[in-house]
Amino acid sequence: MDAEGRVRITRSCVIASDELDWRFTASGGPGGQHANTSNTKVELRFDIAGSPSLGPRQRARLQERLGPVVRVTASERRSQHQNRELALERLQSRLAAALRVEAPRVSTKPTRAANARRVEQKRRHGDVKRKRQRPVDEE
Repeated sequence: MDAEGRVRITRSCVIASDELDWRFTASGGPGGQHANTSNTKVELRFDIAGSPSLGPRQRARLQERLGPVVRVTASERRSQHQNRELALERLQSRLAAALRVEAPRVSTKPTRAANARRVEQKRRHGDVKRKRQRPVDEE
C-alpha cells in the first residue's frame, strides 16, 4: 500500500484501499494463551463487480477468472500486522495473475534437419534392437 492509500496490482491497475474489506477473527489451532486473546486471522475481500477503480476490460477479465468477489485469508503468523501484509500480498498476486494476458501460441512445423535427425535416431534405435535378437540358425 502506498502513501495515498492505494494498492498497485499491475502498471495499469491500481485500487483504492477503501475498496478492501478487512475482517479479523481469532486464529484457530495451537498457539497457547496468545492465540485465544487476539484476533490475528485476517480475511481480506475485494468486490470486483462493484469496484470503481477497474476499467471495463479489467473487470470482465477478473470476473471471468475469479468471480465477482475475491476472498483471501492469512493466519500463519502470530501478529495481525504480519497477517495483514501476507493477505495483501496474496490478493495482489492473485489479481495480477488473473489480469495477465497470455500470448497466443503460434504452431510451427519441424525443420527439415529436425526431421532428418529424428529419422536417423529411429534408424539407430532399430539397429540396436535388431542386434539384441537371437541369431538365426543357418542350415
